[in-house]
Amino acid sequence: MKNIQIIDGAVNATFSIFQATDEEFAKIFPMPGQDMEIVEDFVSRVGEEAANLILAPLWDRPVHKRDANGIHGTLYYEYDDEEYRAWFPASRREIDLDWRAINQSQRDLYAKLRAESEG
Repeated sequence: MKNIQIIDGAVNATFSIFQATDEEFAKIFPMPGQDMEIVEDFVSRVGEEAANLILAPLWDRPVHKRDANGIHGTLYYEYDDEEYRAWFPASRREIDLDWRAINQSQRDLYAKLRAESEG
């Protein structure tokens, strides 16, 4: 099982975490190393019916943050806007975020992780 954090525009700012099977996760995040996805892109890719079938079981598997053993992916709702999309790396990997969006320690960490994933 893999943990997916949901980021949405809700004013309650819960940013809940849900568990996905490895198969569900691979359908939501299909590219190598991908750990970021915009839900509208996911739905466009697989179709609304398939997306609903894949996502529906997740909502029955919430994980409390203190009990989560890592976050393996982030699914963004209400980010289907050019302003938000401009900050998403084409690879949909967090380690490829624009260096202007992160601090130096994150840049160093992500550079190390990119080198490990390529080597």
